[in-house]
Amino acid sequence: MRILTQREKQVFDLLISNYSTKEIAAMLGISDKTVRNHISNVMLKLGVKGRAQAVVELLRLHEIHI
Repeated sequence: MRILTQREKQVFDLLISNYSTKEIAAMLGISDKTVRNHISNVMLKLGVKGRAQAVVELLRLHEIHI
């Protein structure tokens, strides 16, 4: 079962590739706020408090790969 939506996965794949929120927004054609919302939604789903914790948990769950 997948935890991330397709868009959330795109956002986190770019985030771990060291792109900023602003760069991710431009690449995906969405607003900075929407990018931050996707990140916040994932953190809520995972029950973590920060982006770094979210990345660690997503790697552990095999949702994203480095």
